[in-house]
Amino acid sequence: MDNFSFYNPTRIEFGTGKERLIGEILAQHGIKKVLLAYGSERIKGDGLFASVSASLNEQGIPFVACGGIVSNPLISKVRDAIALAREQGVDAILSVGGGSVLDSAKAIAAGALYQGDVWDLFVGKGQIEAALPVFAILTLAATGSEMNSGAVVTNDDTKEKFAINSVHTFPKVSIVNPALMQTVSRDYLVYSAADIIAHSIEGYFTAKVQPKIQSRLVESVIATVLETTEQLLADPADYNARAEFAWAATLALNGLTYAGTSGFGYPNHMIEHALSALFNVPHGAGLSVVMPAWMRWYQGQNPAQFERFAQQLFGLNTAEEGIAALEKWFDKIGTPTRLSQLGITEADLPAILENLKGNARWFGLAETYTQDVLATILRHAM
Repeated sequence: MDNFSFYNPTRIEFGTGKERLIGEILAQHGIKKVLLAYGSERIKGDGLFASVSASLNEQGIPFVACGGIVSNPLISKVRDAIALAREQGVDAILSVGGGSVLDSAKAIAAGALYQGDVWDLFVGKGQIEAALPVFAILTLAATGSEMNSGAVVTNDDTKEKFAINSVHTFPKVSIVNPALMQTVSRDYLVYSAADIIAHSIEGYFTAKVQPKIQSRLVESVIATVLETTEQLLADPADYNARAEFAWAATLALNGLTYAGTSGFGYPNHMIEHALSALFNVPHGAGLSVVMPAWMRWYQGQNPAQFERFAQQLFGLNTAEEGIAALEKWFDKIGTPTRLSQLGITEADLPAILENLKGNARWFGLAETYTQDVLATILRHAM
């Protein structure tokens, strides 16, 4: 096990009805006015917007609503929200939605206190020295953004999909009420399952130092996702399955499974970011296509860990059997495993490879993931 520092300042409020505490929570943090960021109008139809509004009103905290944040969030929307936050003089950002809304909220929080263009923070031209405090109410479990400092946003002009990370962008408090996630569509449930698994396997397979305890934690998260996804497909109202699924999503990327692990990268995310930036495919759907293809290419570099994956997760013996079992499970639950299912053809490969040049540099993987290697992986996914 390598040396490590583990720091996670986010407070999680988990369980039914917790969203009604949001006004009290903001008041405890001395918040006087908040920007309420959200995605679709669904939160108004299902009563969540009204519940949050009432909680804020009870504490005398005015808010400015900023809706319309889309899946694969855009920097143009972030810029608009920053202008609104400054104009209205808010002193915090409240995200009500899934990971796309929360990632946008973090970028808004950082950009509101940065003197230049917020995209500078994504490409290394500026540093995050401060951010408005961020609070969150989750309506979708997938990204783990509720308990980490990362935010991924797409530049709609350049088609670059990059991230920020800073000690200043951890949410102060995140509310995770699994009951708010019961209306998530079947498609986004299975895409979320793929996203959680992708977060789990990046270090598991690529780390130069991977402690056994961390492998066991990762396997527990993945096993929980495999089990609860099927339970939720059979019964979307199964609260206990929804709760375990949601907590698995949080644990997959809150830093705990990476403690003591070192020398790893995020190649699956690097490749998928090109797909969602260029073709606006759902992030989890892109990952379920990329993962088996990448695994087939990479397995020879860490055969013992791939065999462990097959044995521990699927009761099989060989690396290839484990990869095939994961792909078969993705097919079973209905998330894509081929680029063609995303509407991507051989003719699109040059554009994807060109986009991946920037991604490989940004992720620090350009030396390993050459154009030839990336082409090989993509062809495994055709």
